[in-house]
Amino acid sequence: MSNPRLSDTNADHQVMDIPATPPGDARNSSIGSYSFISPNLLTALIIASWYLSNIGVLLLNKYLLSFYGYRYPIFLTMLHMLSCALYSYVAINFFEFVPLQHILSRKQFLKIFALSAIFCFSVVCGNTSLRYLPVSFNQAIGATTPFFTAIFAFLITCKKETGEVYCALLPVVCGIVLASNSEPLFHLFGFLVCIGSTAGRALKSVVQAILLTSEAEKLHSMNLLLYMAPMAAMILLPFTLYIEGNVASITLEKAKEDKFIIFLLIGNATVAYLVNLTNFLVTKHTSALTLQVLGNAKAAVAAVVSVLIFRNPVTAMGITGFAVTIMGVVLYSEARKRCKR
Repeated sequence: MSNPRLSDTNADHQVMDIPATPPGDARNSSIGSYSFISPNLLTALIIASWYLSNIGVLLLNKYLLSFYGYRYPIFLTMLHMLSCALYSYVAINFFEFVPLQHILSRKQFLKIFALSAIFCFSVVCGNTSLRYLPVSFNQAIGATTPFFTAIFAFLITCKKETGEVYCALLPVVCGIVLASNSEPLFHLFGFLVCIGSTAGRALKSVVQAILLTSEAEKLHSMNLLLYMAPMAAMILLPFTLYIEGNVASITLEKAKEDKFIIFLLIGNATVAYLVNLTNFLVTKHTSALTLQVLGNAKAAVAAVVSVLIFRNPVTAMGITGFAVTIMGVVLYSEARKRCKR
């Protein structure tokens, strides 16, 4: 059985928290055949695109849900899912970025559906938390993903880590306690749903490592996105109708008054897909380790950018707590690498 991704630090509320594909796995891919661009420049552009898309989707979600007044996180997440399904279909079937893989059995379908349900819970909670919490604090909480992953790995698979690995998780938890106690815009419900989102993301990575174990059932990350996105949209549809009401007609009414919301929603959904595409591209042109390192730094970059844009107040203790959490994530990653060696 493959090990869960305990080093997953994608604390951004990415639309699909899927495992990065190791370099070379994207056989017959049409991505990367840019002979007119030097390899170093191409890699730099891809990394820049990864940062822009990851931070961009966070900021757009925050703007829509908190500042613009579009208070429908479930429907917004469903739009993300539909966008990912559409763009994935085009990327695989028309541009042939990666070879198309098929679901081979009812059992495999049910496994992917189960992952989609966990994923829905995580992303909806993450988007909901952005209504109540600043992006900087949201990112600090999201950085604790390795802590929850280690807990779920132990509870579900009885997998134990070394004492060094568990000790490295202490500053992750202590940092978020410091940040929570000193957050000027702390909101209990926002905090709880953000914790739920982080725990859900960790649970998905552990469950995915258990369910999709055989070589026949393993899917390339972009193929997994192709199948999970429409399933997630179907799961979210009844919830958005029941909880958020006739949100489609409300959105159309808003669009008649302000055409800008159409641009915001389409742009937001497109950037949500680009998060997943750039995840794949970064790993293809560098390595999974590079993606992990970028993920460690991304939370801090997103927090700084959000403070500069939204001007939410921060305290010295909050900054210290965030820094301690990030340091703990880095120490944890290093401890995991030493254990593997």
